[in-house]
Amino acid sequence: MIPDPLLDHVAVAVEHHADAWPRYAGDLAGRWLSGGMGPGFAPAQLEYANGKKLEILRPHRTEDNDFLRRFLDRNGPGPHHLTFKVGDIEEALAEAAGAGYSPINVDLADPTWREAFLHPRDATGVLIQLAQSEGQWRTPAPADLPAPRTAAPADLVHVAHAVASMDEGLRLFSGLLGGREEARGTADHHRWIDLGWPAAGRVRLVAPSSEGSQLWSWLGARAGRLLHLGFVCEDPGEVSGARALTGSAWSVAAAGNLGTGLVLVPGGSVGFDDGPLP
Repeated sequence: MIPDPLLDHVAVAVEHHADAWPRYAGDLAGRWLSGGMGPGFAPAQLEYANGKKLEILRPHRTEDNDFLRRFLDRNGPGPHHLTFKVGDIEEALAEAAGAGYSPINVDLADPTWREAFLHPRDATGVLIQLAQSEGQWRTPAPADLPAPRTAAPADLVHVAHAVASMDEGLRLFSGLLGGREEARGTADHHRWIDLGWPAAGRVRLVAPSSEGSQLWSWLGARAGRLLHLGFVCEDPGEVSGARALTGSAWSVAAAGNLGTGLVLVPGGSVGFDDGPLP
């Protein structure tokens, strides 16, 4: 197990930052944190009330690095990676290798940001970034950032990740990345386990319990696929494109949100037990 990892942020890929601002800065009132430009991509981060962050990536200088351009051309906009901060990247790499994972794109040259990745083929269908960083980067907000819908930012409570094998999901997110079980449950044809890390933030692993189920069909031959992001927010019914589910939950379909599904509940709700399947 990697010592003391923290779930830092989830990243989504879009063609233009402004495509994502109305949802994540407007509807969900994410607070601007930082942005910049690099070879291949331009990142921008929003922070939510519980300290969890969403990173929005758009292509930039793709002639120098075309990884994000290739991702968008192949998949369209949608979830891109999960980032876990570690105290010692070299120790983390050794633990990953010892657990049978093969880190890729290892870059330890910059002492302020040292990183490596676990390929989706190895990491249950999602790109995992391991990063050791110094301090927190902040930059001025862009002029076109919209005003928040509400003065109270949402909480980014969990990332729901569907896996073909719950055992493989637990091997990665609990065995290597140190997530501690917080809750579990079952629903029609699937089961879920919530894994948590210090400083808030959870991954909900969701696995089909029968072949031929809706979730099983959606996964197809994939080892896993990000299902949705779970937020607690004020008046979720006022979020554009949201539709009511059972209980107090609302959802925004991936097709109506740049490829990333959302489940929204109001403050004080009992939880996300009735989150939708695709």
